Amino acid sequence: MTELPRLIAFDLDDTLAPSKSPLDPRMLAVFARLLERTTVAVISGGNFEQFETQLVSRLDSFDGVTEASLERLHLLPTCGTRYERREGGQWVTVYREHLTETERDSAMTALREEAERLGIWEADAWGEILEDRGSQITFSALGQRAPVAEKHAWDPDGAKKSALRAAVATRLPALEVRSGGSTSVDITRRGIDKAHGMRKLAEHTGIPLDDMLFVGDRLDPDGNDYPVLALGVTCHAVTSWQDTAEYLEVLLAD
Repeated sequence: MTELPRLIAFDLDDTLAPSKSPLDPRMLAVFARLLERTTVAVISGGNFEQFETQLVSRLDSFDGVTEASLERLHLLPTCGTRYERREGGQWVTVYREHLTETERDSAMTALREEAERLGIWEADAWGEILEDRGSQITFSALGQRAPVAEKHAWDPDGAKKSALRAAVATRLPALEVRSGGSTSVDITRRGIDKAHGMRKLAEHTGIPLDDMLFVGDRLDPDGNDYPVLALGVTCHAVTSWQDTAEYLEVLLAD
């Protein structure tokens, strides 16, 4: 039997599932198998409610997922600015690192003004474009409920997001500004990114970073997975949830 890393961490959107969509049955099955074998973490830009919709509710209704398995799952929404773990049959908040009111207002103003200046503020969006997630402000160019196909077509080479990220970062030097999913830009406190979340995982689980593996689709220098790579954690790059499923199926093969 293949010896697995002591902890495997994943991005969520476009790594475990299509953007803001539930896990596919194929991914759900291999993810459940992984939970039987090792500690697993998910660290992504979405809020906890998104994690519940895409992942937790699917695991709760999946045959074979036990409470012991769920206790090996660690959830870090909003790029690791929040940490949830399973205890006594429920999810317990380990920490939350909120932006101040001033930081929140400055972030939302800069995102809107720079998006309008760059001509990428959409008049007809699918839901809210700006979302206050407490510990993170997220810009979603087409709105929170935009269809996956529309998202992928909006900025295929990432140029729009990169331009917005750079413009907002110049205005907010005290905050962390990173490209998120296919149409999103995330803002947190300076130094609070996925690397911060990985360090917190090491602290709370007792598992050294050297014994961890991270799987994500945005390990490029502008991506919000990149801080994990820069931290020195072993990483595996994927391009889609199907890519991740195939990788895990091979990893779990006896």
